[in-house]
Amino acid sequence: MPVDIDHLTYDELVALNHRIVERLKFLETMHAHKAMMTFDVGARVSFASSRDGRLTGTLVKFNRKTVTVLTDDNRQWRVPPAMLSPIKDVETGTTIMPHDDNRSE
Repeated sequence: MPVDIDHLTYDELVALNHRIVERLKFLETMHAHKAMMTFDVGARVSFASSRDGRLTGTLVKFNRKTVTVLTDDNRQWRVPPAMLSPIKDVETGTTIMPHDDNRSE
């Protein structure tokens, strides 16, 4: 969708930029909200940390753009909901090994 902005003044371009940024923030918030609604408070979840590997815990709170997860080692993490994976029937402290379809048997 081409938009001709060549005729806009500096002030009009700044105003357009503000509207675009606000729209992008709104869409990001809606995306995060939609991802959050796939979980419930109290749900068992897992997520990957670059420092600590795969962690498991319980979702304890919905924030504006993230959720708060209390991990099995009693640490609180604010995690984007898109990074969460639901887990079921996993006892506290049990390590979850990701499934690797490329492993040789």
